[in-house]
Amino acid sequence: MNELTHTLVRLDDVGLTLADPADDLRGRTVMDLNGDEVGKVDGLLIDEDEQRVRFMEVGSGGFLGLGEKKRLIPVDTITRVDDDSVHISTDRDRVAGGPVYDPDVVPERHYLEDVYGYYEAPPFWGPGYFYPGWPR
Repeated sequence: MNELTHTLVRLDDVGLTLADPADDLRGRTVMDLNGDEVGKVDGLLIDEDEQRVRFMEVGSGGFLGLGEKKRLIPVDTITRVDDDSVHISTDRDRVAGGPVYDPDVVPERHYLEDVYGYYEAPPFWGPGYFYPGWPR
């Protein structure tokens, strides 16, 4: 089965907002487990049916936006959120080697399975999945 039963959409593309503006991770710096900068949260992918954030769209690399690559990072990797940054449970080299994301293409299930597998996180559609504490 290559299709999801839930539709993932960019939060910026739908008329939804986060219940608590403090939970909005967009624009924050992503920091790895060593405290090194990974990139910026450019967007959030939400499960439209359950209205839960599933992935952060993170832009990294490049200069002045040129050559920047986008990657999806599951919210399940978040270990801490503070006023300006989001801390994740992996290092920036691991993120840099991860699957590249094209925001113009709707991600299919096999791509999302690859992303979850890469970050060793359980997929949200799997049995016994527990939604993480960040973002609420």
